[in-house]
Amino acid sequence: MDKQAAVLIVGAGPAGLFAAHELAEKGIDAIIFEEGSGIKDRNCPKEQVGYCTFCKVCHFIHGTGGSGLFSDGKLNLHPEIGGNMLDFLSKEKADEYIEKVDSIFVENGAKVGRSILSRKDDELVISAKRAGVKYIPIVQRHIGSDVLPNVIRSIQEKLEGKGIRFIENTRVTEIMNNDHVKGLKTDKGEEFKGKYVVISPGRGGAQWTAQTCKALGISTKHQPIDVGVRVETSAEVMEEVTSIAWDPKFHIQTPHYDDFVRTFCTNPKGFVISETYGDFVSVNGHAMKTKQSGNTNFAFLVRMNLTEPVENTTQYGESIAKLATTIGGGRPLLQRLGDLRAGRRSTWERLKKSYVEPTLKYVTPGDISMALPGRIITNIVEGLEMLNRVVPGIAENSTLLYAPEIKFHALRVNVSKNMETSIKNLFAAGDGCGVSRGIVGAAVTGMIGAHEIIAREGK
Repeated sequence: MDKQAAVLIVGAGPAGLFAAHELAEKGIDAIIFEEGSGIKDRNCPKEQVGYCTFCKVCHFIHGTGGSGLFSDGKLNLHPEIGGNMLDFLSKEKADEYIEKVDSIFVENGAKVGRSILSRKDDELVISAKRAGVKYIPIVQRHIGSDVLPNVIRSIQEKLEGKGIRFIENTRVTEIMNNDHVKGLKTDKGEEFKGKYVVISPGRGGAQWTAQTCKALGISTKHQPIDVGVRVETSAEVMEEVTSIAWDPKFHIQTPHYDDFVRTFCTNPKGFVISETYGDFVSVNGHAMKTKQSGNTNFAFLVRMNLTEPVENTTQYGESIAKLATTIGGGRPLLQRLGDLRAGRRSTWERLKKSYVEPTLKYVTPGDISMALPGRIITNIVEGLEMLNRVVPGIAENSTLLYAPEIKFHALRVNVSKNMETSIKNLFAAGDGCGVSRGIVGAAVTGMIGAHEIIAREGK
């Protein structure tokens, strides 16, 4: 195998794939290194939907396609959702990038599911304002977690057809920095050389990014972290809103602490799933085109920031997740909202009294207030009660809360407008580097870095 290419890309998630797409269009060769498995080895038996991360076969966090491969395949086509692309681009340029990302997905099989804004969005903005809640109308495309793997497979096959090489099930252990030649080492004991390196390891590689940047002397900063729960209710409760927007975006300032709480990743008639990060578990959700449940779920997240003397929000989030995992005996915690309000733990017997049947059964009924800080619990309860004014029924006692749900994008690599780090020809992109928070944002940041490489190569 030739161990040299113009560009070495770490991570085969949206940032890495779309960076490679742009490079391939200009005939620039690249190698993509992926710690996880290829797409065909990430598939899960249908009967295990909802708790398959515990089968020791599936790979929800790592693998070609990134952690978003099974996360519903929602494309938020807005420059300020999924990370703020206006940090790097003008509004006009950001819209151009977003449309290109969407068109690439469509070319590879995501041909349906794009929403349009309507008068009902305007009406929802007004009704939300009356409740003290902000609703953000955005155009979205819903691909479906059962369709997205085939779309990503198509993208990969086209890249391979243009000479892009994929090296999967291989962990990059070191980035080498010389004056004119970049390189990397893998856990297979191999060394590869190139002129440029793009690090885009995804959310599962946030700690790897931190360690790599520290070793190279690249400056980083800790961002606020989102900590909360996955809310599950009857699909009928959310239907009036989800018929307007598949993934409605609500922003709330809670009354007691004046903290920011938001809805994220809504999955109409979807499933709650678990994710394993090695030392702890977390929850997530997805929805499919071909299989549906009777429930709708969404993340309800509290934005937390730390200042002196401790600023490491990633470590803070992991400590919460580890405590929750300990209390849950290695499983996520599940509690009825009514039990949380009453200060008692949920049991299977109490859960059976709820009209909402959980789609994730591999859980421990318990008391999430024993794992999440009191401030976060207060924000969750207050936030749901405010949201109930917009979505009646969402704060009923039968509503289910799964914990923890934590979004680990808290470390941000300091980069230029072109995604270049302080080291020349070393670029950073995607969620794992803290410059995006979603599929589209990650793809755009990868493309930005690739376009700078293309310009330097005079292509």
